[in-house]
Amino acid sequence: MINHALYEGMTQDDFVDLPTPIGSIDNIQVVPANHFFELHEKLDKELGPGFSVRVGQQMEIEDYGVLGLSWKTCSWAGEIFERSERYFMLLSNTYLFKVEKDLETSRILLNREAYRRGVELSNEATLSATVVVLRTVTESDISPVEVSFKHASPEKLDDYTKAFKCPLLFNQPQNYIAYKKEDLEMRTAKADESINRFLVERVAEETKGIELSANKIVNDVENLIKDALPSGIPGVEQIGQTLGMSRRTLTRRLAENDLTFRDLIKKTQEEVSKELLKNSARSIAEIAFETGFSEQSAFSRAFKNWTNQSPIEFRKIQ
Repeated sequence: MINHALYEGMTQDDFVDLPTPIGSIDNIQVVPANHFFELHEKLDKELGPGFSVRVGQQMEIEDYGVLGLSWKTCSWAGEIFERSERYFMLLSNTYLFKVEKDLETSRILLNREAYRRGVELSNEATLSATVVVLRTVTESDISPVEVSFKHASPEKLDDYTKAFKCPLLFNQPQNYIAYKKEDLEMRTAKADESINRFLVERVAEETKGIELSANKIVNDVENLIKDALPSGIPGVEQIGQTLGMSRRTLTRRLAENDLTFRDLIKKTQEEVSKELLKNSARSIAEIAFETGFSEQSAFSRAFKNWTNQSPIEFRKIQ
């Protein structure tokens, strides 16, 4: 937010009164929520209506840390919101996404009550950034069909119209952004690339009369499980569909290596968690999210079953 404000003409001197000093920001991971909302209010006052929407349009997936990294491996557009919901339930009480569907439309509700103006502005930035994230992961011009805000309309709507390109509603009962259901079911660019690779390999092997090796299937399944875990533990049908196999066929092919699908789930969870504990500074809750657990305590129990050590003990001796 500060970088974008500087880009729009503010100077370092404009931020000397921040409760979180600007010089310390690069060395801290979080700021108090009220400091964040206060900054939103300051920038709205200095740079005018629409700054929150403009800064949302400048967000990149990498700016969201672990959550953003997980978005890159989503299989379909709407899975972003499922992963966001899981993430905030595990790591935050700041807000919650909820998806409501009817016959043609999906509404993504942003359930964060605005007890001050800065929260309203942060909600605007969040919904604006959502548009950018969906376009990035699908590599398409996917656009919402409607955006709703609980607060009153600003005097100028130019930035809102440019960002959302759809009808805008204010003074509404809920904050939400709505998309066509079929758009949120769109495969992501990553998923299309993976599916295409698997299918091309299958066609090439079948053309040459070569049966897909059991070892290669195990490796492919492990990679797909790893990508899917931030959404929760995937089912064998889901992975089989990506590989172009029925549940029965995939189960049989894994059995050729004396493995079950559940074996690979546990193996992948253990390997991913150990790698992250060794080679990253991610919190235990973040690692629990990335390995498919719904609670940090459940992850810690499972990890101790695998290693006879708690995650913290394991990290200390690495």
